[in-house]
Amino acid sequence: MSEILNIKLVDTDAWIEERQGMTVSEIFATKGELFFRDLETGALKELLEEKETMVISVGGGLPVREENRSLLQQLGQVIYLKAQPETIYNRIKGDTTRPLLQTENPMEKIREMLGQREEKYQVAADKIVTVDDKDLSEILDEILEAVKE
Repeated sequence: MSEILNIKLVDTDAWIEERQGMTVSEIFATKGELFFRDLETGALKELLEEKETMVISVGGGLPVREENRSLLQQLGQVIYLKAQPETIYNRIKGDTTRPLLQTENPMEKIREMLGQREEKYQVAADKIVTVDDKDLSEILDEILEAVKE
C-alpha cells in the first residue's frame, strides 16, 4: 500500500521491536502485555508528532485501548481490514511471533479475541474493508477506494 502511494510505512510492532531491541514475544515474556500495550500507545504518540503522511500498520490489540483509538483518529483515516476467524487462522498458522495465539487451540483464541475486540475495531474505523477470499490486489483496490471517499 505504502509503495503504491509512495509514502512511508510504519508497522508499530516492528517500530517497538527496533526501539526495545527485542521481539514482541520477548517483551511479552519478560515485561508483560501491559508494558507492551503502553509501548504501543507511546508509539502512536511519537508518530503523531512526526507530522508526516504515512501508512501505519497496527497489531490487533492496539485499537482495544480507548486512548489508542483516539490517537489513531488524530493520525488520520483508519481502515479496518476485517477478516473472519478462519481467514486469520489460515494466514497466521505456524507463526510463533504472536504471543497471545501460542495456545493449544489458536482458532478458539482468535474467535474469542475477535468477539471481545470487534466493537472497538468498528468504533475506531472510518472505513471497513472485508478481506476474506480476496487477493492482495483486490484488497489494495478497496483500500484505495475507501481512502478516496
